[in-house]
Amino acid sequence: MSGALAGRRILITGAAKGIGLATTERFIGEGARIAALDRDEAALVALAGRFDRGQLHPAKADVADPASVAAVVAESAAALGGLDGIVNAAGIDLVAAIEAMAHADWSRVLAVNLTGPMLVMQAAYPHLKAAGGGTIVNVSSGAGLSPLKHRTAYCASKAGLQMASKALAMEAAEFGIRVNTVCPGAVETELFRSGIDASPDPQVAYETVRARYALQRIAAPDEIAAAILWLTSAESSYVTGTAIAVDGGRTFH
Repeated sequence: MSGALAGRRILITGAAKGIGLATTERFIGEGARIAALDRDEAALVALAGRFDRGQLHPAKADVADPASVAAVVAESAAALGGLDGIVNAAGIDLVAAIEAMAHADWSRVLAVNLTGPMLVMQAAYPHLKAAGGGTIVNVSSGAGLSPLKHRTAYCASKAGLQMASKALAMEAAEFGIRVNTVCPGAVETELFRSGIDASPDPQVAYETVRARYALQRIAAPDEIAAAILWLTSAESSYVTGTAIAVDGGRTFH
């Protein structure tokens, strides 16, 4: 590891699983101190047991709950002595035809995938300004660039997150805060596997997904974490307001 994040204080949502977990592991390896937010308490306990208290501060929170987010971001900033960056990796999926999609399901997807990151950014913003600048990386999706059938809510939430990030990048630039999004394709996570395994023929479902990609494979979480690391580090110091597709070529394939 290069120590690219030495001394940085980063808050990560969805930190106990999938892309968030891979990012947490990678960031700690690069010298960052992490406030790990997740709604899965058992997964958080397991994560906290792997690192020293000085490296990782676990915090249970539902990103769709404004009161929970405000309290936990304040607590995390106090525990770390400030914040230099955030990564919004928490997210949920929904596969549903429009006629079968309940209003509550639509609302929950937007609450977690779009409103949640906004609440975290809003709560963390004063701390980033106090630090003299920082980074925000939001995990969107390739589905926010190129749509998928039966994913109306998911695609809308992820495309909305990209535009919200671009708008905030304009607002935050005067304070030295950079805001970017990463748009992954399919990634080998628990969330991805749950969708595949729920299909009538999981093997056919997996091959159908894989065939969408120019690279003809599904990503590992650490490959997405590598892009998040670059956008969080000084190596990307002149990059803001961008949405980077880390999707094996699906959005052009």
